Amino acid sequence: MAIVVGYVPTPEGVAALESAIGEAQRRGQRLVVVNSSRGESLVDSRFATGTQWHSVEDRLASSGVDHELTQLVESKDAADQILALAHDLNAELIVIGLRRRSPVGKLILGSQAQTILLEAECPVLAVKST
Repeated sequence: MAIVVGYVPTPEGVAALESAIGEAQRRGQRLVVVNSSRGESLVDSRFATGTQWHSVEDRLASSGVDHELTQLVESKDAADQILALAHDLNAELIVIGLRRRSPVGKLILGSQAQTILLEAECPVLAVKST
């Protein structure tokens, strides 16, 4: 069993990472951090750069949590990638960050978080940045 966290280099992603670290420490579980892109990594601001990814690694190392970092570049949505990984790992929990959006923004852009919340086979912890 593991805890899977979807990470993006935003305040919401950092909030998700911090919450996931806390859950992994409390539950004594391995933490799998996922950062993904549909293949537009050169223009995808949600795909962590080398420096950002090293910061995540440093934060995890200082937490003492058993962890694994995974960057995926596939032609699937991030939600589908996270759900597939969580299924493969028989994840105990998925942690995601939420951002504030207007109702119109939700209608036009859809929601990766909504897909994960509705389709996950395990509990999902959704956190907001402060």
